[in-house]
Amino acid sequence: MIDRATVEKIAHLARLEIDSGEEEQFAAQLSGILDYFEQLSELDTENVPPTTRAIEIQNITRADSNRLYPDHEVLVQESPAPEGDYFRVPRILNSDEE
Repeated sequence: MIDRATVEKIAHLARLEIDSGEEEQFAAQLSGILDYFEQLSELDTENVPPTTRAIEIQNITRADSNRLYPDHEVLVQESPAPEGDYFRVPRILNSDEE
């Protein structure tokens, strides 16, 4: 059984403001959840493979492949800010080194 002090500590860690009535309610609910998990630990899962989903799904996207674009120079020159053989893009990370 989870007591009110434990619920109060959890609420503090989660930055939740709860009153004493809610502490009692949450103590009972959290105890029920832990009891349910205790029941689950009694199940025999020896021959059950681990899963991440209830149903199997497949990735239907194509595999990545590296190939050269035939008109690389044209592609770079058509970009908004070409810089040599590269595309110049806006900085997205801040740096304190400047």
